Amino acid sequence: MEAETTSSANYWLLKAEPDSRIVKEKDVKFSVDDFEAAKTSPWEGVRNYEARNLMKEMKVGEKALFYHSNCKNPGVAAFAEVSKEAYPDHTAWDSSHPYYDPKTKQDDPKWFMVDLTFGSRAQHFVPLTLLRFIADSASASPPAGLEYLGDAGVAAIKGMDLVTRGRLSVQRVSEAAWTAVQQLASTGGWDELDLSPKKKSPAKKAAAKAPGERPARAAKTKAKAKKRKAKGSDSEDEESDYEEESEAEVISKTTSSRRKRKAEDYEELPPTRRRAKASS
Repeated sequence: MEAETTSSANYWLLKAEPDSRIVKEKDVKFSVDDFEAAKTSPWEGVRNYEARNLMKEMKVGEKALFYHSNCKNPGVAAFAEVSKEAYPDHTAWDSSHPYYDPKTKQDDPKWFMVDLTFGSRAQHFVPLTLLRFIADSASASPPAGLEYLGDAGVAAIKGMDLVTRGRLSVQRVSEAAWTAVQQLASTGGWDELDLSPKKKSPAKKAAAKAPGERPARAAKTKAKAKKRKAKGSDSEDEESDYEEESEAEVISKTTSSRRKRKAEDYEELPPTRRRAKASS
């Protein structure tokens, strides 16, 4: 009897801007209409180390959610497939390109891109407001009209980077979340739901203004909001593909997380196991 094998395929979410935005006299708009017309497109211009590293993991045939970002109604607009694995992003050394990076070299490329091929439009556009509505719900069960998701689908959506981290332009998606979004896109059923953001209660507002908030973080948040306003975007989903962290910072964070996990695992061991592990 053959042993059961599990799929090792990954699923992804990649963001693009559906509305016109001029950078260095060029429009960086790339909507679902543009994608469908192009059929296959290189995913150039990513200037964030974490997003780049995720693209370098992508394999031909893996599925991706095509997501409208930095617009009034962000959400999943289509489904796509990786058709070419990571290769150097030549736009990085093109001085006329909106995302030109003078620090990268052709013989030692820093930025990479993949090719994505259009699959199909979402029959029902899946807005971020819906995903947040499900994720923010205190209930582990689906809201009325979306019972087809099941508790597993709700749990998968609650765990999506899109609702827990949000702003990275390339994200990993679990198979369960992919399935849940597919179900939403093909079935719909949320027309009767009030997806408007819930207002904070006076108690929560007071807690948010409590002296415990770190001044540096508050200042950073205000600066980002001011920057969005200056660019003419009020979308909370706005994503910048410019470098947010240095490569060393990304590696440092990853290493620190691993060390922390190892330390936590060690502390959970019984004393005898700790001594054995320490001496090995």
